Amino acid sequence: MTDSFNVRATLDVGSKQYQYYNLKALEDKFRVSRLPFSYKVLLENLLRKEDGESVTVEDIETFASADLRKLPAKEIAFTPARVLLQDFTGVPCVVDLAAMRDAMTKLGGDAKKINPLCPSELVIDHSVMVDHYGAADSFDLNAKLEFNRNKERYAFLRWGQNALDNFKVVPPDTGIVHQVNIEYLSRVVFDNDGVLYPDSCFGTDSHTTMVNGLGVLGWGVGGIEAEAAMLGQPSTMLMPEVIGVRLTGALPEGATATDLVLTVTEMLRKRGVVEKFVEFFGDGLSELTLADRATIANMAPEYGATCGIFPIDEETLKYLRLTGRTEDQVEVVKAYAQAQGMWREKGEPEAEYSDVLHLELGSIQPSLAGPKRPQDRVLLSDVQANYQQAFEADQAGRPTKGSAKVNYKDQDFQLDDGDVVIAAITSCTNTSNPAVLIGAGLLARNARAKGITVKPWVKTSLAPGSKVVTDYLEKSGLLEDLEALGFYVVGYGCTTCIGNSGPLPEPIAEAVTANNLSVASVLSGNRNFEGRVHQDVRMNYLASPPLVVAYALAGSVDIDLNKDPIGENTDGQPVYLKDIWPKSQEIQDLIASSLNAEMFTTSYGKVFDGDDRWRGLDVPTGDRYEWRDDSTYVQNPPYFEGMTKEVPGLPAIKSARVLALLGDSVTTDHISPAGAIKQDSPAGKYLMENGVKPADFNSYGSRRGNHEVMMRGTFANVRIRNKMVPGVEGGYTKHIPSGEQMAIYDAAMKYQAEGTQLVVIAGKEYGTGSSRDWAAKGTNLLGAKAVIAESFERIHRSNLVGMGVVPLTFKDGQNAENLGLDGSEQIDIEGLEQGAKEVTVKAHKDNGETVTFTARVRIDTPKEWEYNRHGGVLNYVLRELAA
Repeated sequence: MTDSFNVRATLDVGSKQYQYYNLKALEDKFRVSRLPFSYKVLLENLLRKEDGESVTVEDIETFASADLRKLPAKEIAFTPARVLLQDFTGVPCVVDLAAMRDAMTKLGGDAKKINPLCPSELVIDHSVMVDHYGAADSFDLNAKLEFNRNKERYAFLRWGQNALDNFKVVPPDTGIVHQVNIEYLSRVVFDNDGVLYPDSCFGTDSHTTMVNGLGVLGWGVGGIEAEAAMLGQPSTMLMPEVIGVRLTGALPEGATATDLVLTVTEMLRKRGVVEKFVEFFGDGLSELTLADRATIANMAPEYGATCGIFPIDEETLKYLRLTGRTEDQVEVVKAYAQAQGMWREKGEPEAEYSDVLHLELGSIQPSLAGPKRPQDRVLLSDVQANYQQAFEADQAGRPTKGSAKVNYKDQDFQLDDGDVVIAAITSCTNTSNPAVLIGAGLLARNARAKGITVKPWVKTSLAPGSKVVTDYLEKSGLLEDLEALGFYVVGYGCTTCIGNSGPLPEPIAEAVTANNLSVASVLSGNRNFEGRVHQDVRMNYLASPPLVVAYALAGSVDIDLNKDPIGENTDGQPVYLKDIWPKSQEIQDLIASSLNAEMFTTSYGKVFDGDDRWRGLDVPTGDRYEWRDDSTYVQNPPYFEGMTKEVPGLPAIKSARVLALLGDSVTTDHISPAGAIKQDSPAGKYLMENGVKPADFNSYGSRRGNHEVMMRGTFANVRIRNKMVPGVEGGYTKHIPSGEQMAIYDAAMKYQAEGTQLVVIAGKEYGTGSSRDWAAKGTNLLGAKAVIAESFERIHRSNLVGMGVVPLTFKDGQNAENLGLDGSEQIDIEGLEQGAKEVTVKAHKDNGETVTFTARVRIDTPKEWEYNRHGGVLNYVLRELAA
């Protein structure tokens, strides 16, 4: 690497001397002190990676001198320090690397060239399901089931750990990837053979942004982009706007970090921050713990930002010490941050931002979000009215509320619309935060003291993000109180929030489906999209852990917890939420007496070892993976079939049919569901044809190593609505010209047999939600060459490009509806050539009419054009390495 600006310098910390790229050396020429924290991290990355090709002198000068309010449309390269994977997205990454090793051999190259070039760590956290709950043995039973279901996947990951360099796996039942990341994996400042630089991270889960709370720049990318980063490819992006959020004041009594992040999410969604950085600053930061900051950073995907970053300050160091990092490491972080101007002090001058918003922390009120989107915040006092309004829309045409008599566990009760059937303390967002978990435990203790119990129809679960959570809940005595209300630990992983809520008890599930009840879940997660939490649960609310417990006690969301009693005490007197809500000081006192650094050092001391089941796996050996034809979990994907060293070029799209015509806010959960596989779905039929019993289906997320399952699962969400088949929910379409209604997968295969290309047409915010590479992989394998939408969420657009699918957007004010498109048309796309900003789309109707319109090409950078010419980023990297 070159150093054209002569910024490489030495830094003494204690008795050691380090090398670093000194930003302050540029101050006279570029006044870098005015730059936001995140821009300083990007600038250091450019200086350190300057090579005259990916990063040039001109790139650095343009970036360092940028006016944040009038940014040029300038592309920059960013190379993260490391890559973070979870198993749902990580298994297909390792599958692709194994397939690339085979393809490399066929192209005459060395298979061992396919290796991560930066530290790549995978945490197995997405595979545990809540089959068992409400009992002391729930964790052991769920862990046993998880292992039996996923033994083949885990053996495959063990193979990857042995065969690939720079690749480590954190075994199952350890914790949630993002919590493990902030508590253990994050370096904050990297020491690479004596060279210091900021820790930065790409993750194959959209909530990778949680690490922003530590001052680590990172965000979620699709598995495709993560693989490129693992293989040494810099990520290119346009210089991002940075929206500053000035925080002042302090949270009022009774408000939680969850209430704060739901308010931030609503505020920033209204502002519009898609493809932008968000940076928090101001004296209010001094009133937020690191866990509070991580909670806010976690939900950056929900407010739409690329990242939601906080600076490094004394609170960062306090957290590093608490979580067992060495004092030497803490000293390096402080010295480096101060030397680079990345250190926050109270009252310091504000940086320059593209725009600034202000939030007074004292204005935060208890809130939930729902019933279908995380940005739809609802004040606690308005939840009942919100539910009733959503119920009317959901049950239009049904004159009265429904109910059913149920007998379960020798209890007779009535199940009504609005009843809470799932109450889950789950997710990286909140189980990383001791204040809300201790708060939930204290609320449980207070309720228990008054003799209030959870309603019998509520499925309760506690899925901590790390074993440290259990340690401090046990030490404080609160785990016993939570268990007394049914909140037993069900697993250490991402459960209900990812759709691994497990089955509802049979009598309750039957009552819901037979009577079409609009029942609810309340969870401390970050996602509540349709069909995600549970296919039978139509209303889903995000809430703080204390409110999860409160709604489990109330048993319904059709209640005003500010006014109505939550239950009755042992004397039959009404008890209100305010009577059992814990005080902030009580929470802080218990945290101080129950949480210490030794818990973290003990918990993470042998983090990569795993239990006897993990160590006893029968692991394949060799540099190349031995694929099994009979496997329903891991198959060699077809991306490289017939691939040669010749570049195929951009696709010519002519006479294409519309596979699906979709509306607004279609999420990656709609495109590629993660949860349960229905028996009568194409994926369910495939599994049964291959000898898999429905009880062993597992989930779509766990089957992502098998493209045959995932192709069949593409657009198979039970709540997706394709306008080509009005009035129908689920993954169906109309085959043209036969007019026959069929599953989207079946139609795609029929079109492929006919040699017909496909496109997908959609509305606003297409691809919101998880950084799910299979949403793009499945689209590609079904035969779609382009997606035309009103707008895209950042990660999904990038994933489509990475799979060689062309993303196009309608011109402002235009959409499928006002252009008169109904999905029956044949589509020609003209003018798609290297660097094109626009194309002409011609939609030919059966009556001879042609609708012609201009669409923008959302292939945003020269590197992305290269990916598309090659048929995708993996094909591009493979040809580069083979050459």
